[in-house]
Amino acid sequence: MYVLTNGQLIMEDQILQRHAVVIKNDRIQAIIPEGDLANFSDYTIINAQGGYISPGFVDIHSDYIEGIISPRPTSLMDFNMGIREAERILISHGITTMFHSLSIYKDDGFSHKPIRNPQNVNRLIDAINDTHTSEHLIRNRMHARFEIDNIEAVDQFIRNIQEEKVHLISFMDHTPGQGQYRNLEIYRETLKGFRSMSNAEANVMIAESINKEKITLDQIKDIAQIALANNIAIASHDDDEIEKLSLVKSYGTTISEFPTTIEVAREAKALGLWTIAGAPNVLLGGSHSGNLSAAEAIQEETIDILCSDYYPASLLHSIFKLSDDYGQDLHEMFQLVTLNPAKAVRIDDQIGSIREGKKADIIIIEKMDDGFPMVTTSIVDGKLITRTMYR
Repeated sequence: MYVLTNGQLIMEDQILQRHAVVIKNDRIQAIIPEGDLANFSDYTIINAQGGYISPGFVDIHSDYIEGIISPRPTSLMDFNMGIREAERILISHGITTMFHSLSIYKDDGFSHKPIRNPQNVNRLIDAINDTHTSEHLIRNRMHARFEIDNIEAVDQFIRNIQEEKVHLISFMDHTPGQGQYRNLEIYRETLKGFRSMSNAEANVMIAESINKEKITLDQIKDIAQIALANNIAIASHDDDEIEKLSLVKSYGTTISEFPTTIEVAREAKALGLWTIAGAPNVLLGGSHSGNLSAAEAIQEETIDILCSDYYPASLLHSIFKLSDDYGQDLHEMFQLVTLNPAKAVRIDDQIGSIREGKKADIIIIEKMDDGFPMVTTSIVDGKLITRTMYR
């Protein structure tokens, strides 16, 4: 049992001062004025040192686990070891719930990653699922990103949904000439950056990719209905045309991941879709593939959620950068990585905010002398996971 005090509480509607959070077992028992602390003398007091007491971050799109398990194209580490090591890194950045975004590719078109082989993807899905009933640090969940040319994997994809091993799905189409790679020149240069090839060889690969057979819209709708029946949210990926938004919404999509332009992001919001941008985009000042600027989109209020994508530290640093450098309201920026993603994947009844009765997933963030924010305390399910003491 803990009481977190002397901090700035990130609540659903405000940053609350001079209040403390009382944790009993795995739940938030109460939010009390600091003057009432004497009534909880038998609780362990954790002093936030004036820092921010925030809900744990909810990251619904990150393929970071792939790099931990397969750090080199020819290397494949033990899956369970990789999950354990990833957890320790993720919790240090304030991520208490991670939707590991595994790509179910037929061929990623760029480089051979052994972790993306179908048998290895399924092994990792099983390993992530096993964490629910074994020792673990954070909430590990599964975001299955299905590439629509991977026809052979449809049946296994459906089985994983029905067996409750998947908690979020997205449909991806990385065909050059649309979506993320609507600029063929950028796609060509990206290909050449992964492997040595001439323009002629790159053009052959582009033509082959464009002509690949893909699952039909009816098949996508059938899979989507199975997901919805299992209370799993559906996301579209790299929306690049306003017309596409109505189509994806027709089969139950409620999340638009990485809209490629501000116009598409604006329309997605108007249609009631949750919009996601990558936090690394904020830190880097723009998209690596020439698409939407996350900071600009947030300033125009067209982005609801930030995800770490491939860099876990980016969630923490982006929300403070948006406040410090772009003048955004810090409380609202916290919602981009806590309550909003929890709502989008339908788990906000349990986590995502500091409220009496909710799960006690809470972090303390302190600003260092150089101005960088750092997570110094993390609690998941009411258990103290980490305390970091800078010297």
